Amino acid sequence: MKLASLKNGTRDGRLVVVSKDLTRYTDASFLVPNLQAALDDWRRIAPHLEALAESLDHGSVPSERFHEHDAHSPLPRAYQWADGSAYVNHVELVRKARGAELPESFWTDPLMYQGAPIPSSVRAIPS
Repeated sequence: MKLASLKNGTRDGRLVVVSKDLTRYTDASFLVPNLQAALDDWRRIAPHLEALAESLDHGSVPSERFHEHDAHSPLPRAYQWADGSAYVNHVELVRKARGAELPESFWTDPLMYQGAPIPSSVRAIPS
């Protein structure tokens, strides 16, 4: 099952199910308005989205051509994220710049970066 958020003038976009070959989509907003709402109620919604995806792939529901340029970020207002792409060399340099030693375990243990979006109300700080 492939899900996408399409731009529709709202902050979170509109949830659609995309075909396996990424050429067609069908509206899923009658089930939930957006991906965040689907994730919030995943146990109940997932089976319906799976059924819709199967119907789309069999051509038994209305569909439209999928254009990736119409897609929104999947979760434009994600509450947080975890990124496992921290580079030890970079961490070592940053710690060295502030006079901190790099623990030996950083070379063998996975590094994670956790972040959170900045609300639009605090992005522009008046001078």
